Amino acid sequence: MSSRTIDIHVPVLARVEGEGALDLKISDQHIDELHLRIYEPPRFFEKFLEARNYYDIPDTVARICGICPVAYQMSAVHAIESIFEVKTTAWTHDLRRVMYCGEWLQSHSLHIHMLAAPDYLGFNSIIEMSAEHPEEVRRGLKLQALGNNLISLCGGRSVHPVGVCTGGFHKAPTEESVRQILARLHDAVKDAEDLVKWTASLNLPEDEQDFTSVSMRHADEYPMNSGRIVSDKGLDIGIDEYENHFAEQHIPHSTALHSLLEGQPYLLGPLARINLNRDKLPQAVTSVMDASGIGFPSRNMFHSIVARAVEIHYAILEAIRLLENYTLPEKPHTDVIPGAGTGFGCSEAPRGLLWHRYELDDMGQVKTARIVPPTSQNQARIEQDLRLSLEHLGLDKDEDTLRLHAEKVIRNYDPCISCATHFLKMKLERQSNNTKSPAHNNRTQNNRAQNKGKEKIRVIGIGSPYGEDQLGWKVIEKLQKKYSEDRQQRNHLFFQSLDRPGPALLEYLKDADKIILVDALKNSGQAGQVQRLSFDDIESFDDIEQFNPTTLSSHGIGIAETLKLARVLEPHQGPHQQIILIGMELDQNSRRAIEEKYVDMLVKQIKMEF
Repeated sequence: MSSRTIDIHVPVLARVEGEGALDLKISDQHIDELHLRIYEPPRFFEKFLEARNYYDIPDTVARICGICPVAYQMSAVHAIESIFEVKTTAWTHDLRRVMYCGEWLQSHSLHIHMLAAPDYLGFNSIIEMSAEHPEEVRRGLKLQALGNNLISLCGGRSVHPVGVCTGGFHKAPTEESVRQILARLHDAVKDAEDLVKWTASLNLPEDEQDFTSVSMRHADEYPMNSGRIVSDKGLDIGIDEYENHFAEQHIPHSTALHSLLEGQPYLLGPLARINLNRDKLPQAVTSVMDASGIGFPSRNMFHSIVARAVEIHYAILEAIRLLENYTLPEKPHTDVIPGAGTGFGCSEAPRGLLWHRYELDDMGQVKTARIVPPTSQNQARIEQDLRLSLEHLGLDKDEDTLRLHAEKVIRNYDPCISCATHFLKMKLERQSNNTKSPAHNNRTQNNRAQNKGKEKIRVIGIGSPYGEDQLGWKVIEKLQKKYSEDRQQRNHLFFQSLDRPGPALLEYLKDADKIILVDALKNSGQAGQVQRLSFDDIESFDDIEQFNPTTLSSHGIGIAETLKLARVLEPHQGPHQQIILIGMELDQNSRRAIEEKYVDMLVKQIKMEF
């Protein structure tokens, strides 16, 4: 065979959290250069924490990641509690595990269905996949929504929850709310069992490798938020000894640090956890796992998708066990007395070990902080895996095959490169694609006119309660005040705010004749101009958040992409249900403080829809 040189550059990795790139150079059947580049700027959260009080830490670190905020909060409060010598109650221990179950459930569900499964089924995105596998996608979104609801049960909301505090929780869930979610958990057990079977049935590559698995291990339970740090090469240390064995180093091609264990790469995450803690899983889980035909412990990284499904099954059963005999505590948290010292916290985020160290003064203020997330720890292992897996595949393959396989390897780790808050970008072209006859349109308009005042209307504010993305929430707040005393209207008008719901928005498109979405827009036209967009208008945009179906992540799916999914999964919604978006482009000044006049303009437009 003649020699050849291949340069493969993937400037933006598809279907991962955040933004990264891959550079690969192959010459004469040898990999000369292989770099997983993280080129986003550092976010300085550790520096932000300095001089803050201990009670600020849980809510601040929750904003590091929109997918795994619970892990950041748990590692933080455990570190603080170790400094203050706080003894938490059994009730707090159980509810924290329930909250962690919710995080595993929602994160694993999103990764399996949105990021990983398209690789094994030959699709570019979940939207393409949903056309041929609608029931599997519906099941995944249902499980993801259940996970979000478990987080909300304990944390007050699913994105950047606010219910966690040092010593326990600010507020205990009601017995009625626990009873309702327990019923849904029981209903989800069969879905979880089927998911394990389905992931195991995928065409997963055979690629055995030798790598070091690292996770926490607890004497009495499958590890989530406490235990020692162990490996399958004999490591067994307390979390306070982490820095004696693990070292981070700067890599020229990445803004993120690489972490090594005794100078070598290592694996974190669901496969590593099962490899090291299979004996801590209940029989109900291991029996389904064994029946799948995938053997654990496993040396094949492509079995990670099955490991995630197994942990979903476990999370549901564990949440049921912990909530089955739930009772309200006398007090949801233990009182704490601040003091000086250094504390360590470690928990198992969906993607693996998340380690924190805090040094506090005698007032409980942060002097120094160090946070080591799982993705940076996995980066060296990802590069090692890429080299071995591409060599196993065969470097003589064509560029497209090599590129696809390399991306598949990276996505297999579910890397969470960074988190960002997204606005809705739109290129607005006023062009009608309606092929129905004028008579049909007239009948539809007449029917809606006759039913006006009787139809069930749900108005949903999209965004967040903070910063420039709170426009939709402020509009909902004003509408709720205006119509709270109107008995004639309140039986058919329903208002709610959703914190960047992503695909979970699908659940809120049901059981209403008309859906009105309210959001801030970007690149939609003149600042301060109200935009009214139909279902078809929104769905037709190909540049919402620079939307490309091959680069979707669970962060990167917004209103347009969700409605594309709705069109495939719920095709009956389009004809009988009216879905519109009412929004506004904000200029630079109004993004700093949402002006009341903008809220009033949107409220006025929305009232016309009633």
